[in-house]
Amino acid sequence: MSDRIEADYLIETPDDPQRAADVMAGEQSSGTFVAVPGETPELHARAGARVETIEVVETVDAPTLPGGNTGAEYTRARVTLSWPMDNIGPDLPNLMATVAGNLFELRQFSGLRIRDIRLPRAFADANPGPRFGIEGTRRLSGVAAGPLIGTIIKPSVGLSPEDTAALTGTLAEAGIDFVKDDELQANGPACRFEDRARAVMRVINDHADRTGKKVMYAFNLTGEIDDMRRRHDLIRDLGGTCVMVSLNSVGLSGMLGLARHSELPIHAHRNGWGYLSRAPGLGWDYAAWSKLWRLAGADHMHVNGLSNKFSESDDSVLASARSLLTPMFDDAPCVPMPVFSSGQTAIQPEETYRRLGRADCIYAAGGGIMAHPDGPAAGVQSLRQAWEGAIAGIPARTHARNNPALARALGAYGS
Repeated sequence: MSDRIEADYLIETPDDPQRAADVMAGEQSSGTFVAVPGETPELHARAGARVETIEVVETVDAPTLPGGNTGAEYTRARVTLSWPMDNIGPDLPNLMATVAGNLFELRQFSGLRIRDIRLPRAFADANPGPRFGIEGTRRLSGVAAGPLIGTIIKPSVGLSPEDTAALTGTLAEAGIDFVKDDELQANGPACRFEDRARAVMRVINDHADRTGKKVMYAFNLTGEIDDMRRRHDLIRDLGGTCVMVSLNSVGLSGMLGLARHSELPIHAHRNGWGYLSRAPGLGWDYAAWSKLWRLAGADHMHVNGLSNKFSESDDSVLASARSLLTPMFDDAPCVPMPVFSSGQTAIQPEETYRRLGRADCIYAAGGGIMAHPDGPAAGVQSLRQAWEGAIAGIPARTHARNNPALARALGAYGS
């Protein structure tokens, strides 16, 4: 493994790709738009970014993005830059500033996207990483194998603490493994965090006392750092086993501040991901973006789901999940549990497992549970049966012949 920070990009430029890449390297290290006193050859050799590789992909007639330089044609190329560790050290907020700073505005580029990053081992030593990940989540949820079957409290907002607790009780009785707050439900006046936490945990603890199964509930404690820490402590003291945070809302410093304090798994929600990724010539690939949050302490990370309600393709969803399950370092894997959600029912497990090849995930369905024709318990059962068949290599329609809940779900959601 290199002792330098490396980042891969897809660029589009009307200029010579080598010159454009040199501008990238200068802008994100020791250079600026003109030569300045003090940037000696020795300093540049010590602190300047290097253009490691350039591979031309194609040329196109029109720019992807407006503004900047124009030309008769625009070249797309894969570029790798590297930086010495001494520039920033193993510091995640400043890593983001280095690999994704002013690059996007440079006039030399009509497109620029971060594809992947590779980091020295020192980043694993200096940052929290997932403290629970797959193994810890399985231990706390009591789900030793297969996916955690989960759901989201809906309606997203509008329920009182008592309403939320009652719905949680229904889901617990249905056999659910995992429940999460919606990302829109945090600490509004109509459903204060503390009131919701106490009401929900009474139900969860009572159910655990009766059955021996404690449902994992991810409480959305997104807020200012001190508030998130206080909310975490309340959940811990009430016997909760998970907290949730909206990554793009709290930023890397907020996530690090929570993760260094946390004694519970952190369920990391990526809401807002589309504005970072949806334009193919701008932003981030998930593999690169997620590595920062993995190092910052995410134990679960959302990847969307197959045949989802959003715009993301199945290939992209699977690539995201595979990237999370790929170790970052040999001895510090930083592997969180992928979370499949968004329009998931008993239809998708067969293809999800076939293409992913493993069931280390949270599989979260809202309507896929609550809208089952025979009720939530049958909805949960149908998802378990779908995954059991998928893992056994039995086609869902075949497996459904002896599993009525699955058969009803396939009939209800098959269209």
